[in-house]
Amino acid sequence: MTVLGTRALNRATLARQFLLDRTTAPVLDVIAHLGGVQAQEPQEPFTGLWSRVRDFRPADLDALLTGRRAVRTHLMRRTVHLVTADDALAWRSRHDAMLRQRALAAYRAELAGLDMEEVAAAGRAVMADGRPRTMAELVDALADRRPAAPRRALGELLVAALIPMAQLPPRGLWRTRAGVRNLPLAAWLGQDPDPLPADGSDPAGCALVRRYLAAYGPAASADLRAWCGLAGLPAAIRAVREELVSFRDERGRELLDLPDAPRPDPDTPAPVRFLPAFDNAILGYHDRTRIIDDAHRGLSVAGDRAVLVDGRVSATWTLETTPLDTTLRITPLRPLSRRERAGITDEARSLAAFLTCPDPAADPGGDTDRTTVRIED
Repeated sequence: MTVLGTRALNRATLARQFLLDRTTAPVLDVIAHLGGVQAQEPQEPFTGLWSRVRDFRPADLDALLTGRRAVRTHLMRRTVHLVTADDALAWRSRHDAMLRQRALAAYRAELAGLDMEEVAAAGRAVMADGRPRTMAELVDALADRRPAAPRRALGELLVAALIPMAQLPPRGLWRTRAGVRNLPLAAWLGQDPDPLPADGSDPAGCALVRRYLAAYGPAASADLRAWCGLAGLPAAIRAVREELVSFRDERGRELLDLPDAPRPDPDTPAPVRFLPAFDNAILGYHDRTRIIDDAHRGLSVAGDRAVLVDGRVSATWTLETTPLDTTLRITPLRPLSRRERAGITDEARSLAAFLTCPDPAADPGGDTDRTTVRIED
């Protein structure tokens, strides 16, 4: 069985994540290909898509959200993801058990003894009037029906687990600050999430396997589990196994992949790329060493934004804006060569122009005159 080294896996990931070459595909297709974009920080997807889509326009993503073709919802790993409406409907029921289990694990003592079906029925009855609500408003509306549980625990159980919810715009729109207002997915998208098949088959699980490998492979089953949070996918893997090819990594783990998916030459040059907080190119694996050193693994869950140099996380970045100036500050995680610093500076200026330009659609190049790129020593 062919052994794939870390650099080969890195280049495969970059190619499939559109981080080797930006794509010209429509934004909706990119979101679908990626299996969704992690989005608990509502402005971060714009940076992630800018780094992947040539001439990306924030208005295109805004139109998908307001047009109900993309939606923000709790899904993989019980985190908020930006996914296509079709994927939200197709995948939500397959994630229900995991979402409940993780909510109960997070608030085990607070929710002990609660009747989940009773709570869910009460929440659905409140939301049946079609009025979007914040989590606090939903808990308040339960009034006398509210079970004896702390407000925060009960609210998260309802909106992140028991009732499939959409987080409505203006939350998640470009440069818009807005709180979370929830509405059931069925009301927002006009149909109920697909139910689990009565015959015990797992079409959603099989689709998740294929889609994950298309965007993240070659990968081990543990990587797939880390991405989606679902433990019960061995049967789905067995069901599609004849469609797949196998490799080994340098640790001896079996890696699965789609036969025709890109696996570039390990020596393929990789450009500098800026990733937002919690980007799935990093979080989408159990073994993240293909893209980040173990010594820096904690950065990926702490919300630090990453800079890829030669395909690997080599620095973090922050953007500091004042009325007079914008500074994009780079903090290296290793010594950088003069050439690497030049590449970082060029890409940083383009990113800063995008993030600060009044209208990226009209002026995608932006104004770099007021942007300072500072690479810390």
